Amino acid sequence: MLVNIHKNSADGLAVVDSQGNKLTYGEIVEFSSWISKKLPKRSLVFHLSVNNAGSVAWAMGFLNAGIVPLLLNSKTDESLFTNLFNTYQPKFICIPSELSNKFSFKIIAEKLGYCLMDTGFKTAPLHEELSHLLPTSGSTGSPKLVRHSYQNIEAAGLNISTFFKIDQKHRALMVLPLYYTMGLSMIFSHFYAGATILITNLSMTDKRFWDFMKNERATSFTGVPYSFEILNLMRFFRMDLPDLKILTQGGGKMQKDLNLKFAEYCRDKGKQWIATYGQTEGTARMAYLPPEYAITKVGSIGRAVPNGELSLISTEGETISKPYTEGEMCYTGKNVTLGYAQRKDDLLLGDERKGFIKTGDLAYFDEDGCYYIVGRMQRFIKLFGMRVGLDECEQIVKAHYPIDCVCVGTDEKITVYITDNSYSQKVKKILVEKTRIIASSFSVKFIDKIPKNDAGKVLYSNLSN
Repeated sequence: MLVNIHKNSADGLAVVDSQGNKLTYGEIVEFSSWISKKLPKRSLVFHLSVNNAGSVAWAMGFLNAGIVPLLLNSKTDESLFTNLFNTYQPKFICIPSELSNKFSFKIIAEKLGYCLMDTGFKTAPLHEELSHLLPTSGSTGSPKLVRHSYQNIEAAGLNISTFFKIDQKHRALMVLPLYYTMGLSMIFSHFYAGATILITNLSMTDKRFWDFMKNERATSFTGVPYSFEILNLMRFFRMDLPDLKILTQGGGKMQKDLNLKFAEYCRDKGKQWIATYGQTEGTARMAYLPPEYAITKVGSIGRAVPNGELSLISTEGETISKPYTEGEMCYTGKNVTLGYAQRKDDLLLGDERKGFIKTGDLAYFDEDGCYYIVGRMQRFIKLFGMRVGLDECEQIVKAHYPIDCVCVGTDEKITVYITDNSYSQKVKKILVEKTRIIASSFSVKFIDKIPKNDAGKVLYSNLSN
């Protein structure tokens, strides 16, 4: 069984959801064995998930049985689902029972709130090491998927449980979706240590969310920047949460002031604030900032996770060894995924990365070996011969005004989208002042809401330059 779940106490609580469902490790092992007898090994299945105990059981059951799931949102856009379905032609789909009337396929099993349906397709050949598939971050219509291996799962479970020092007493509150790499990695790392996952689909603004968190005595909370923006707008800092010991953030760069606010809160309340960095291509986490540096090195992603290695390469392809020198950040480790798939035949491909990946992030490290992300390589443009970081422009605006903002651009113009039109002139003025670029290079546009995916990441592809 993956991540040693069969070695955990059979009576140990593996997952609890906010609907009151509970599953032990023994029950998940038993369920995995049932799936292995029910389905032909090396079958492809689309698993449309909701954050609940049943979804975790089916996902782990598929993985343990040698079935290859593509994990998707149960509310996946119909056109995206159709495109993926026609491209990969899965043998089975596993969906919440209440959605079964949307499909006319034969139901061959129904357990734990999910229906398993046979589509009639025959699974294409699958590589022996292929464990599961995840959509690429921010995908809105592309059939491009990330191919994971069984080694990736084991590595993620070991690495993450090691630096978080997870043990059987940990009770992790999981609000991130199961089909999102960081959410799935929470399952791997906590199951590896025999801990308990407290999974919920409730909004953080729902009173029931906080009741669930308090009643189940959650010891940790993991979120993306957007999660902490919501908490900041609530009365979180005045809440009495004695069981909560760890707050951890990943899923993109967090505004420095907000990062510091949570770090100081954790220091004052005797909790740990741990910032992390990762990508779907690295089976979630690839770096973390030890909590003792949370304030002194605020904004840093820290160092590589245990058993991993970070490095920088210059535009000439040379390894950078001098601190404070920018270059593309690379990562080496067993959690680096096999590669991408864009069509059915790609599911037979082997390991194309060999444990090494160029992240596409521009970064530098300090004298202590802690890394800082400057921006995305492709999120830089040149205006009048000057290199301008679009991420940097966003941070300038957010640092000066209480508005959401995203920037896109070409080498001729930067388009700034803001959510409050009354700041239009001020935004342009501060950008001109800070970047020293003429005002005509900036176009400020009002937008009701910044397009983001379920994990809170901006969908830049939905915005025009």
